[in-house]
Amino acid sequence: MMTTKRKITNAWVNRTLPDIFYEEPEGIEEGMRQEFTIDRIKWSLQERYQSRDDVFVSNGVFLSYDVTNGNARVRPDLFIAFGVDAATIRVNLPNYWIWETGKVPDFVMEVASPSTAANDLGRKRDLYTRLGVTEYWRFDPTGGDLYGQPLAGERLIDGNYVAFDISVGSDGSQRAHSQLLDVDFYWGGEGFDVLDPATGKTIFPAEVAKETIRTAEEALRAAEAERNEARSRAEQSEARAEQSETRAEQSETRAEQSEARAEQSEARAEQAEAESARLREQLRRMREE
Repeated sequence: MMTTKRKITNAWVNRTLPDIFYEEPEGIEEGMRQEFTIDRIKWSLQERYQSRDDVFVSNGVFLSYDVTNGNARVRPDLFIAFGVDAATIRVNLPNYWIWETGKVPDFVMEVASPSTAANDLGRKRDLYTRLGVTEYWRFDPTGGDLYGQPLAGERLIDGNYVAFDISVGSDGSQRAHSQLLDVDFYWGGEGFDVLDPATGKTIFPAEVAKETIRTAEEALRAAEAERNEARSRAEQSEARAEQSETRAEQSETRAEQSEARAEQSEARAEQAEAESARLREQLRRMREE
């Protein structure tokens, strides 16, 4: 995808708007469950798009949508915009200003907390519909106590959000496919994950790295086993060759010994024949006398 060719004002140099436009969101205060879910999904998706300079992934800035009203802003738990100049946005803008970036985010995710759940289901959903956010996903770490279901995703079709199908496993796990990101979001009862739809495996960087190391170690062990087996076969073949050579040498020795015995027998036969001739000659002379 080509990066949108758009000049983005350096808002820090040309500071022309009221201070409210430059404010940064406060940190998450709802607790570890919400933060863990946001971080795991954010790290997975950031890793997926880290090589693309036209993809902006963020969870730490306001989404501002009206240059005339500093209060016209919202902070999604995570959002992604495709086809933008991500590096320039990070350097030049204090927050994601739609009038400067040239487009609304394509993907927005919210994670439920007691203080934000109603807003996520109501005002924010209506706002994302009006802005034209293509996909809106919601994750409830409580398993559905706040949103009514652990996992929900919707796609904007003809100006209205239409829910994605949720597959429910025999163990109660839930899984749904994001057409925009081409990933599966998964709820396993204890937490959320992002899966490769082709393999069904997580794309969470730390676990991918562990799997890569494990696979490499298995391949190394298999290669070493194959090498050892080949070496063993070679040694066995060499031993058999040496045994064959030894047997051949033994056979040759026995043949030489047999030949020597035959020569000795022939010599003795010749000696016996000579002695017999001598005795016959001696007997003949005695008779003549």
